[in-house]
Amino acid sequence: MKAVTLTGGRLEPVELPTPQPGPGQLLVAVRRCGICGSDLHARTHADELAEALTLCGYPRYLRSHESVVLGHEFYGEVAGRGPSTTGRIRPGAPVVAVPLVRRDGQVDGIGLSTAAAGGYAEYVVVQEALTMAVPNGLAADVAALTEPIAVAWHAVNRGEVAKKDVAIVLGCGPVGLAVIAVLKARGVATIVASDFSAGRRALAKACGADVVVDPAVESPWAATGGHGFHETMPAEYDAGIDAMQGLHRLPVPWWATWRLLDRAGVTRPKRPVVFECVGAPDMIDSILAAAPRHSRIVVVGVCMSADTFRPSLAVNKELDLRFVVGYTPLEFRDTLHALAAGTIDAAPIVTGRVGLAGVPRAFETLADPETHAKVLIDPAMPGDTIVAFSHR
Repeated sequence: MKAVTLTGGRLEPVELPTPQPGPGQLLVAVRRCGICGSDLHARTHADELAEALTLCGYPRYLRSHESVVLGHEFYGEVAGRGPSTTGRIRPGAPVVAVPLVRRDGQVDGIGLSTAAAGGYAEYVVVQEALTMAVPNGLAADVAALTEPIAVAWHAVNRGEVAKKDVAIVLGCGPVGLAVIAVLKARGVATIVASDFSAGRRALAKACGADVVVDPAVESPWAATGGHGFHETMPAEYDAGIDAMQGLHRLPVPWWATWRLLDRAGVTRPKRPVVFECVGAPDMIDSILAAAPRHSRIVVVGVCMSADTFRPSLAVNKELDLRFVVGYTPLEFRDTLHALAAGTIDAAPIVTGRVGLAGVPRAFETLADPETHAKVLIDPAMPGDTIVAFSHR
């Protein structure tokens, strides 16, 4: 089969043996595969990622000297079955799959290890139990977004975002755009998006952002004014004194009233939910410094270098800092069906399509945020030219 390998930071179109599915596995003919930000990181930071994942108990992440077929955001059709499969998905059926595969008791991330070749190829092996049929004739370009949108779905779940909340998305690359699309689908009242790139700000608007900010000109935090957030400690303490003065005027003990207000949620501080989707050094610290008190911060972007932040900022503001990765199978399934139902409008995220021969060029092109957001690989496409889509 035709494929693209990454070795020592170099991407190369090659011919490889077609993989064979083992027990409980399916062979899928790849029709689309997304180029993920983690793939871009793997090209230049594979060893750093491998060291981090080794500490997490997974020592088989790709190393820079190894030859690996990347690609974990794929859509395709069932082309074969291994032994001990149920046959619940018919041959030729369009499918997506959670990108994990198990062999001899070892689980590997598809496209992230030499032990599990990914979707930058004409065929990929997947676990039948983690494979899901694509419903409603969902278009290939959108179905291929199931995996990255599921990451955003999980991030929004971890953020516990309610419809009445204000959500602030910092960084409008593919991850930030996916978060915006999910927030919009959930009916979140106010979505503020911030990015230095004019092109990505336009895509953020297309994905459903209510307010779009160029941080070089305007602070995204200023766009949240009027929602009752406390910007400073004195402001909150001043409000607390006013509240106590009012409670002391009541004919009942102030603490009894406070307890009732607690149960009703009236005393709960108002705060935005912030999604850090940049993954650059100093981003977390800058958010801690600028965010309103009691903000919930969900870190979705992956910073590839050592970073520092000032815990005293988070302590004194009582900030809630959460980190996310991946999703559950249920979140993956719910994302797929939300895309198929049209509940999530993710089409603007896809800005181009390329064949296998054009993957090296696509990696270089994706270094410019003004050019593309998400490029999908179509193994059937000839040549190495990126076909661009416009959503602006």
